[in-house]
Amino acid sequence: MRDRASVRCTGTIVESQGSGQRVEMQVSEVEVLGDSDANAYPIQPKKHSLEFLRENAHLRFRTNTYSAIFRIRHQVSFGIHEYFDANGYNYFHSPIITASDAEGAGEMFRVSTLDPKGPPLNDDGTVNWKEDFFGAESRLTVSGQLQAELAATALGKAYTFGPTFRAENSNTTRHLAEFWMIEPEAAFMDLHGDMDLAEGLCKHLIARVLKNSMDDLQFLDARLKEEEAQKPQAQRSDMGLIDRLKFVLENPFERITYTDAIDILLRSKPHQKKQFQFPVEWGVDLQSEHERHLVEKHFKKPVIVTGYPAQIKAFYMRTNAPGDFGYSEKGKTVAAMDVLFPGIGEIIGGSQREERLDVLEARMKEMHVPAEELWWYLDTRRFGTVPHAGFGLGLERFVLFVTGMGNIRDVIPFPRTPKSAEF
Repeated sequence: MRDRASVRCTGTIVESQGSGQRVEMQVSEVEVLGDSDANAYPIQPKKHSLEFLRENAHLRFRTNTYSAIFRIRHQVSFGIHEYFDANGYNYFHSPIITASDAEGAGEMFRVSTLDPKGPPLNDDGTVNWKEDFFGAESRLTVSGQLQAELAATALGKAYTFGPTFRAENSNTTRHLAEFWMIEPEAAFMDLHGDMDLAEGLCKHLIARVLKNSMDDLQFLDARLKEEEAQKPQAQRSDMGLIDRLKFVLENPFERITYTDAIDILLRSKPHQKKQFQFPVEWGVDLQSEHERHLVEKHFKKPVIVTGYPAQIKAFYMRTNAPGDFGYSEKGKTVAAMDVLFPGIGEIIGGSQREERLDVLEARMKEMHVPAEELWWYLDTRRFGTVPHAGFGLGLERFVLFVTGMGNIRDVIPFPRTPKSAEF
């Protein structure tokens, strides 16, 4: 008995008499190319849990669910290059290995050839990184943004699309240690242009998937409906997968300030009835439950929130002054923007970058970002500074939304997570 064998069949393609398929083959000859022991093959012809299939990630591509997911991932990836090329952006390869922390969070993987049991030490007992391969303490990058900014000052428009890494010890359904990021940067672009670019990219990618992957979407839509039917009524989504995609494609994105978003949430029924798990007050970051309320309940369309408090955003974001978009008298804000989608919350994060040298240096000092490590970044402000803006889109998070899957480990071929680097 064979299961999942590779065969070459010869015959005639005819209209199918059975249900659930359009055509069938009337076979006249069968040749087995690669045999398979049915008793040993781990993926039997029955429904398996996604967790089980993750444990067999080398074979899960052969299932209908995962083959559909990775065909859609291809469409999204190809569409990203298509969109930026059509809009005059230059594909720029930023380094995977870096000596700087773009986010300032410190959650990075070290790259070293030194013996961990006995590395060379300085007189004060610290590691002598000058003896290491790169002559400095080096890490895997969390972002190509800073290098893309350098490119934008010369090329005008640039975008990166490559792997990034975060050493965050998190096992949630939304986190990976290795993931792919798309990061455009454009000179002479402000926050309004940044929002236009982000909205245009999202709609282009969704339109492409709806056009080229409808069979796969219909399969995943049916899968999602079956999954939703097993949930309590209160936890079920109001929209199916395809409806959700059309919802994003057909609606203009609502644009509001962070201050307005907080006011809306404070007046909302979930807040007044104490149904939100996380607190709502000016100065705290919005949680997924807050973002989804804005999108799904209040505006009923995708939302872009701007003008976040400076204390919860990165050092490189432009500081707002009176009259700037997103300015608030409640506290210092920055020209940041987050794009929020139904079912998932934040899908894109971006900002207008701080182009003023004195303001950037003060911000770095305030946030304890070592200026000596980023001397080259500061040079772009010293020598012909230019207003510019950009954003970051996580490929896996976008594919998660487009496919309707619930765990980000199911939309990347070989997920890298804490205690897991198999295959």
